[in-house]
Amino acid sequence: MKLPKLHVAVLMGGWSNERPVSLMSGEDVASALEERGHRVTRIDMDRQVAQSLAEAAPDVVFNALHGSPGEDGSIQGMMDLMGLTYTHSGMVTSVIAIDKELTKQALVPHGIPMPGGRVVKVEEIYQRDPLERPYVLKPVNEGSSVGVAIVTADGNYGNPISPDAKGPWQEFPELLAEPYIRGRELTTAVLGDRALMVTELRPKSGFYDFDAKYTEGMTEHVCPAEIPDEITKACLDIALRCHQLLGCKGCSRTDFRWDDERGVEGLFVLETNTQPGMTPLSLVPEQAKHLGISYGDLVEAIIADALADKQGKASALAAKEAK
Repeated sequence: MKLPKLHVAVLMGGWSNERPVSLMSGEDVASALEERGHRVTRIDMDRQVAQSLAEAAPDVVFNALHGSPGEDGSIQGMMDLMGLTYTHSGMVTSVIAIDKELTKQALVPHGIPMPGGRVVKVEEIYQRDPLERPYVLKPVNEGSSVGVAIVTADGNYGNPISPDAKGPWQEFPELLAEPYIRGRELTTAVLGDRALMVTELRPKSGFYDFDAKYTEGMTEHVCPAEIPDEITKACLDIALRCHQLLGCKGCSRTDFRWDDERGVEGLFVLETNTQPGMTPLSLVPEQAKHLGISYGDLVEAIIADALADKQGKASALAAKEAK
């Protein structure tokens, strides 16, 4: 779909833990659009965001927000009420995908492999381990590995964990406890109806947490991943199925943990990100580039998907009214 010259509002910033990343993503998107001759209005989201969007009256909103409330369905619902066309996933998909427990409920019945585990109150963690060590604790509704802790057998946070020990239990009233899966970190982007490729992420130290994701030099990206063909195919197939089952739009990125001693049986989905980063260190632009898709083409493809979705809904409504 060749784009006409558009007025695009780029929504960025906000007040989540991922604000700095969103600002970088948004600025890069805005610059790419301006280079292609589009008119751009940059909006750093605050509590008056509805008024800002109404005053801008754009043809389409590029949602470059990360975390809540820009990725959890809140902004999507508001823009639906305002009648705005926007990129990436809609309200229902966003509500489900940002919640790791809801994501499991949506995907596991369809055969998507995901780790077991359960949501636990912080008070329980202080009394006893919710799972056999090693295990992972993570917020139920955060992205970009914000607040993830790996609790090892040697008691790196104490045994039992103390309220004084630094960790996500100091920030969140409940956490998702999952078995720790040894092995390798893989990720696959989906653009429209196409899974792109598989990248392996090799942190220089520790694990692939927020700092490792967004600090240059802390993680090696092996793109394409040096893995068996059957694992590549499985990642591509599963990522596309996750995208479709959740109802994602535009682009998404599905993250995996792979126990390389178990073959395909050792591959597990950790989460599907409905609004992946668009920074210079981000994985979706990197995978697109390896496939010959420039950054500007990627941004326009995401916008084209939003416009096509709008046209599809309008056609469906017209057909319904004609009956």
